[in-house]
Amino acid sequence: MTANSTCPSLGFGLPRPPSRRTRSAALTLLIGLALGAMRLSAADTAQAARVDRYALEHYLTDIAEEQWRARRGQLADLKSPADVAARASRIRTEFIQAIGGFPETRTPLNARITGTLERDGYRVEKLIYESLPGFFVTANVYVPTATRGPFPAILGAAGHAAVGKALPAYQTAFIALAKRGNIVLAYDPPVQGERMEFLRSPTGKPRAMGHIMPGLQCLLTGGTVARYFLWDGIRAIDYLLTRSDVDPRRLGAAGNSGGGTQSAFLGVVEPRLAAVAPSCYWTSWEKLWRLPASGPQDSEQVIPNFIKNGLGFSDLIVAFAPKPILMLTATRDFFPVEGARDTLAEARPAYAILGAADRLGYFEYDDAHGWSQPRREATSQWFDRWFFGRSELVREPADIRPEDAATLHCTTTGDVVTALQSRTVREVNQELAERLISQRTIKQAATPAGAREIVAKRLQLDLRRPPSTASVIHRGTLAGFRHEKVEVISEPGIRLQLDLFHPVRPSESRPAVLLLHEAPGAAAQLPDQEVMKWVESGHLVAVATLRGTLVMPEKPDGYWQERYRTAMRAILIGKTMPGMRVLDLLALHEYVSSRPEANRRVVVVGRRNLGVIALYAAALEPGISRVILDRSLLSYMEIIRARQYPETLSDLIVPGALLDFDLPDLAVLAGAGRVVLVNPLTAADAPLSPDAVHHAFPNSARVVVDPSVSLLNWFE
Repeated sequence: MTANSTCPSLGFGLPRPPSRRTRSAALTLLIGLALGAMRLSAADTAQAARVDRYALEHYLTDIAEEQWRARRGQLADLKSPADVAARASRIRTEFIQAIGGFPETRTPLNARITGTLERDGYRVEKLIYESLPGFFVTANVYVPTATRGPFPAILGAAGHAAVGKALPAYQTAFIALAKRGNIVLAYDPPVQGERMEFLRSPTGKPRAMGHIMPGLQCLLTGGTVARYFLWDGIRAIDYLLTRSDVDPRRLGAAGNSGGGTQSAFLGVVEPRLAAVAPSCYWTSWEKLWRLPASGPQDSEQVIPNFIKNGLGFSDLIVAFAPKPILMLTATRDFFPVEGARDTLAEARPAYAILGAADRLGYFEYDDAHGWSQPRREATSQWFDRWFFGRSELVREPADIRPEDAATLHCTTTGDVVTALQSRTVREVNQELAERLISQRTIKQAATPAGAREIVAKRLQLDLRRPPSTASVIHRGTLAGFRHEKVEVISEPGIRLQLDLFHPVRPSESRPAVLLLHEAPGAAAQLPDQEVMKWVESGHLVAVATLRGTLVMPEKPDGYWQERYRTAMRAILIGKTMPGMRVLDLLALHEYVSSRPEANRRVVVVGRRNLGVIALYAAALEPGISRVILDRSLLSYMEIIRARQYPETLSDLIVPGALLDFDLPDLAVLAGAGRVVLVNPLTAADAPLSPDAVHHAFPNSARVVVDPSVSLLNWFE
């Protein structure tokens, strides 16, 4: 142990001397440890730990807590092996459906070895295979040479790192496992290593965390990017089973961080695995949800409706029962260790019911996130036990020397796109989206009412909602205009602020204008020049913000922003940001149109992302006179086809939307003359030509492509 190492914790908060023997023995001592009785449960500590930083978080957390309470009741009902088997079956079915399912056909792998490195006690084979036609996966296969096979084989799932499988800590784990007699197939996930897929940061450096962009694209087509991560792993096992030096009865998976996610998920979807050891992924949604610096992270970790459907981290374990699974954790991880302890306590009864309590292992070490030496040694000892029947302590060889990333490259350029013209996740998903165009369900709707039900269901929005309530909370003068501040409650827990500006000379022929504003505190500021022009022209003008206006400052690096995490929280509990915001807009329209000054005529103006919300509302509410989309996204297909786009578009994602409709379909549903597009944009925030806009919206919207245009011209 190095001087910087820390003492392991055995779950009771009692430190042990920092010896190698104790560190390795910790795994054995923690097998089946009953932590749940020693600590406060998640339910006991939830209220004390809760800190809601903005109103929408409070609303979403209330829903999540209700779903967690229901789930705890379901877990308490597990009494027999049949109960456990039924839950495991439901977990697998719902999980695979939620990620979009897998291909029905296993196409040829076309596997080939492009080079070999001979090292002391092992060799590294450089493997390329196609998990889908033209979709190339790069992998390093570590093969023991000190003994003869057939060997156990372990999938080495890489966590988040630009170099993917070649990160030194990962290499060290793979080499150590190989030296103990295991074949290890370590593969690059999409958007990492040799599979960066052109996703680069503005500085030109590879984005090691670039899973969000393909992730949001995959959500739109009814799946998640996890289906591609996991299919790569499933096809890796297909490859391993073609080798004569692999024992098909001893197949495992292990990985850290994002690799921990993948190996845990593979335990759910891949029945050929005999043992798994995911590291630095375990926690509980109850604990992860509340962390300002954590919460939902990369898109492959976000499974739509996961919490709503009563699932949690422990269900990933139950789905693998009764086979051996090891939870590897760190006390100072950004995956809260308290959540991992709760998950262990939830999973233990299922293993006990199946008579397999010794097959659920837990290892905790007092350090930070990462596949550190203590967790690597615990991983090796776990596979030693179940694949070799060995019980001796494991000490990682001190002479392991990781290779430079370039030395491990399987391709000539270090990039499957430039070397092999590989398809990318974006391209595969785009092909799916293009096929869906002719199959969208909204095109088969018999009536407009039926089409609206399709849209509302996809938004997770009930059109038979109870009426909203509103009250005037202030009257006065602002910027020379009569001004009212109104509070509108769109549903319990959601309070919206609306500012009404009255014209000096109201015109009965002029509709009211409802302007959707992104900026927090907009209601307390002076109206902008355009608003003043509208009021001066005789319009009653209402300025409002919808839910989701955040008080937290945005992160400077533009990644995992609060808006992304909030949108993903909604998806986990069966909500969508567009659905909730459309509900708000419908409530605001209901109030504004009821004002006598409006004459039941309201034009809604939405800028940027809120233009899309206005379009949804026009499709669902015939009472809206007109919607004007100012510099708004042209279509969801723009996101699908974009190589890169800003994370701010996460506000607009509706899982599975493109199975049913795209934004131009909403304009058709809204009806002729009710939608005006002003300077629409690509997903990358670039202007579009008039021809491109007319192609997307043929005869279904008025199109204005002119940066100097005044919106006032389009109100009549």
